[in-house]
Amino acid sequence: MTDKLIRAIAADGGIRAVGVITTNLTEEARCRHQLSYVATAALGRTMASGLLLASSMKKEDSRVNIHVKGDGPLGTILADAGLDGTVRGYVQNPKVELPPNALGKLDVGRAVGSNGYLHVVRDVGYGQPYSSTVEIVSGEVGEDVANYLVTSEQTPSALLVGVFVGEMGVTAAGGILLQIMPKAATDQSLVTLLESRVSQLSSFTSLLREGKTLREMMDQVLGDLDLFVFPEHHEISFDCRCSFQRVLGALKMLGEAELQDMIEKDEGAEAICQFCGEVYQANETQLTQLIADLRAE
Repeated sequence: MTDKLIRAIAADGGIRAVGVITTNLTEEARCRHQLSYVATAALGRTMASGLLLASSMKKEDSRVNIHVKGDGPLGTILADAGLDGTVRGYVQNPKVELPPNALGKLDVGRAVGSNGYLHVVRDVGYGQPYSSTVEIVSGEVGEDVANYLVTSEQTPSALLVGVFVGEMGVTAAGGILLQIMPKAATDQSLVTLLESRVSQLSSFTSLLREGKTLREMMDQVLGDLDLFVFPEHHEISFDCRCSFQRVLGALKMLGEAELQDMIEKDEGAEAICQFCGEVYQANETQLTQLIADLRAE
């Protein structure tokens, strides 16, 4: 199944709905970073949340950065998503594994931790990025992002995200975001109805593994509220903006002495992109050219 994003409205434009399937890109992240089961679930939920948040932005180069820092063993989780449908991310301690929780599911909440902060940066493509920090409420990621939307952006929201990963890798991942639009935000009955409908859904991955489409999931929640699903869908993917030229630029910033030390001790330099795991090698000739460029400047 192709990774994609769809949008919809309901209740005479009072509810906005966005859904994403992120199975393939989550599997790519798992392979690139050699993630444990629980780390895959945590990062997958965070990347899906980033794509859902970015979908409401306007400028083509807009991006959302979600930084989760709890007191659990996974450490920092970071996802960077764009309106263009690209996303990337990493986990500080990707090898951490934990026993299942009391429900027999991956214990993402314990792995992330119930104490700490969720930091969101919205880069709208011009001016200063907007940033906000809220406390973690559960460590389950979806609940924490929904709390951010209500607390920081004053937007009543329901967010359902999930990742199913087993011996064959990631077989289902994605999520749905439902939001009350400003013109309907004062309609408390609509807010209560939305929360009730979402609570009746089983997990996102269970529905996806049963063969449910994003449209069918939305119809289950909003079908009697004049749901309109926009016909176009948008492909999404794991994509990193790193490049060898950017690596050379970063190495150049180290200065002549450090570059010379690399030449003498290591006969080159190796850099690994934290976001995608790509390995870049710079040889002696390339480092010598960087030194020459620094002297010329």
